[in-house]
Amino acid sequence: MDAESREWLRLLDAGACPADRRTAIERLHERLLRVARREVHRRHTAITGSELDDIAQQAASDATLSILGKLDSFRGESRFTTWAYKFVILEVAHKIGRHHWRHPPVALDTEDWNRLPERFGIDPSEHAEAAELSAAIKRAVEATLTERQRQMFVAIVIQGTPLDALVVKLGVSRNAIYKTIFDARRKIREFLVTNEYLTNHVALERP
Repeated sequence: MDAESREWLRLLDAGACPADRRTAIERLHERLLRVARREVHRRHTAITGSELDDIAQQAASDATLSILGKLDSFRGESRFTTWAYKFVILEVAHKIGRHHWRHPPVALDTEDWNRLPERFGIDPSEHAEAAELSAAIKRAVEATLTERQRQMFVAIVIQGTPLDALVVKLGVSRNAIYKTIFDARRKIREFLVTNEYLTNHVALERP
């Protein structure tokens, strides 16, 4: 076993100095996070933005815990870091696969998008032509929302899915859906104001 690997094992051992062990765990997590971020981008997944980074963060954290629980299984046949990186790569693969299973892409219907201004309580004649405003909202949804926000927004706001039905389908609480929709509306509003489709006094946060 090489010296660096022995040092990792010494510092990460449960019997090590608490301060040294804490520092070593932080270093390990930082390395795993870098690997996780490279891996999620390498896979060219359709997931983007903050959601992609969330997967990398979760993978790094879960891999760190797994490694700490399996230090005794390291035999020194490779460098410790090489062995550790396998954990985070597997975690990334697992989480991306599970994400796509739970959140399939949402199909967006043109007629549904054309009803958006009235669903927001906006009179298009006061701000822009209806078709232009609908197209702008669609761009905002596609450009600014995470996949999770997009899924809930389209289901609730555009397709009119009953809240309780979405709670059962996604296995989340009503409050979680309310918060997600609130955040989605805020992002869309900011996009529309920034691009001068709406004025600042128009609120999109109402149900």
